[in-house]
Amino acid sequence: MSHPVVPVILSGGAGTRLWPLSREQHPKQLIALLNDDTLLQATARRIAVIEDAQRPIVVCNEEHRFVVAEQLLAIGVTPAAIVLEPMARDTAPAIAAAALEALARCKGGDDPILLVLPSDHVVRNHARFADAVRVASREAGRGHLVAFGVVPTRAEVGYGYIIAGDSTDAAEETRPVERFREKPDAKTAASWIESGHCYWNSGMFVFGARSFLRELDIHAPSIRSAAEKAHEHAVPDLGFLRLDAEAFGQSPAISVDYAVMEHTSTARVVPLDAGWRDVGSWASLAALSPGDEAGNVVRGDAVVQSTRNTFIHGSSRLVATVGVKDLVIVDTPDAVLVAHSNSGQEVKAVVRQLERAGRDEHRTHRRVYRP
Repeated sequence: MSHPVVPVILSGGAGTRLWPLSREQHPKQLIALLNDDTLLQATARRIAVIEDAQRPIVVCNEEHRFVVAEQLLAIGVTPAAIVLEPMARDTAPAIAAAALEALARCKGGDDPILLVLPSDHVVRNHARFADAVRVASREAGRGHLVAFGVVPTRAEVGYGYIIAGDSTDAAEETRPVERFREKPDAKTAASWIESGHCYWNSGMFVFGARSFLRELDIHAPSIRSAAEKAHEHAVPDLGFLRLDAEAFGQSPAISVDYAVMEHTSTARVVPLDAGWRDVGSWASLAALSPGDEAGNVVRGDAVVQSTRNTFIHGSSRLVATVGVKDLVIVDTPDAVLVAHSNSGQEVKAVVRQLERAGRDEHRTHRRVYRP
């Protein structure tokens, strides 16, 4: 029996750590942060290197539907479906809905292999990525739930980790997963890397749609039940598939890692060394950008004097710095962020504070994107 590979692009995130450029109504995956392509478009283009990959299923927030459709159309990608989430419920319910849609579109009893891709990642080496997908797809065809584990280059505290178990066959291209671990402190991360048994958890996965749904039955049956009802009562709408809001809202809001991957006995990890980076913070974006001899990364109109290791993103006016170092400075028409370069994880707290205060700067830009 054949196992078609169906890419699933998850585009429901809010990207709060990249505020004030990323907003709730126009999040980071819909912004061209590194070149002319948005992160969503770059993810969709990456699918082209996967042998025999079918048209992708895209899962996004219903508020972003027209921008998502237009950005894909602009690069010549026609998705098999754009599934609309009526509210954010994290990745496990989103993947469940995509798995049900993939099965509904399958013919002849095939079990489609889902290639789950967040829309806010960078992968530099597409050939190595394609090789890793090939290996993972083979394992998924055997019933395994496969995670891509990025070969770590440093003790990173901003990522989750996959601790791999010992393999009985040195020639195997995958390893069993011993456990998933959340973001550690620096000392713990360093000890894991020294062990040689750990990988960064990329958040990219490969598994059969039926296999994933079976694991949901075991470990998170309420997610499968809610997703099935939401998909069963979904309504086609102008080329989109609108999930039933009441049913989808019954699902717990939980990531696929917490719901399934940390509990399943079928998980395996494929090591990935392909220039992967999660564009999750200003520091990670700065690391992907060329800097000057003083370590400054400048975008937009800026003048720097006696400035070192500073990231500047200017979009509406001249930004000038004198005698500073290790800063992130982001200027937009209605908000300016100034933060220490090591405080990127705390930007989310600013967004929460704006939300509690009933302000709109966390949600919209002055310029609103509409179809």
